[in-house]
Amino acid sequence: MQSADPSWSDVDDYIVNHLIGEDPALDACLAANAAAGLPPIDVSITQGRMLELLARANRAENILEIGTLGGFSAISLARGLGHSGKLVTLELEPDYAAVARRNLDNAGQGEKVDILVGEALATLHGLVEQRRAPFDLVFVDADKQNYASYLDYALKLARPGALLIFDNVVREGRVLDPSSDDPKVPGTRKLYEMLKNHPQLDATAIQTVGAKKWDGFLMAVVREE
Repeated sequence: MQSADPSWSDVDDYIVNHLIGEDPALDACLAANAAAGLPPIDVSITQGRMLELLARANRAENILEIGTLGGFSAISLARGLGHSGKLVTLELEPDYAAVARRNLDNAGQGEKVDILVGEALATLHGLVEQRRAPFDLVFVDADKQNYASYLDYALKLARPGALLIFDNVVREGRVLDPSSDDPKVPGTRKLYEMLKNHPQLDATAIQTVGAKKWDGFLMAVVREE
């Protein structure tokens, strides 16, 4: 993918300076991730605040995250929880999970967060088997090839009225191309196809530009009837 347009990043900086301000915990998280050699694919600062506000607006007490990486988005989501709330986040790589644990603890959010290490589909199956209390919000930012399967599990684990959020669903417009050489496109397109006229979900997607280039989020709400 091409670099972000400088003006997009400048606008992101303007938004951060005026609406968010300095955040030493998130800065330290990104620095720790870089030092540990994690890929720089976290959500942006503005997107992290969006996730926090959506969790607060939904009065989320139980959040599921698929794809922890170094814990940047987990810190944001945990901040949006109620005082007794809990975040369960799934990570494939043990080394990434260890970095995330340190970052969450350093940000003062560690007690709210359980990190489950292993293959996400197997972990999700286990959560269903355990009849885990339903989640109020599910955030998915993991391997796009399994997005459709993650949607299936999210529906099994979410309560009526829950908010489901999927990241990276535009991919600089490559989602339009069924023959794209981007291996992540087919899974993303399958997610859209599954949601088209879905009987249990109302959904939309929104394009984003900024420090993370041109991409987007897909959001769906589980119907309550």
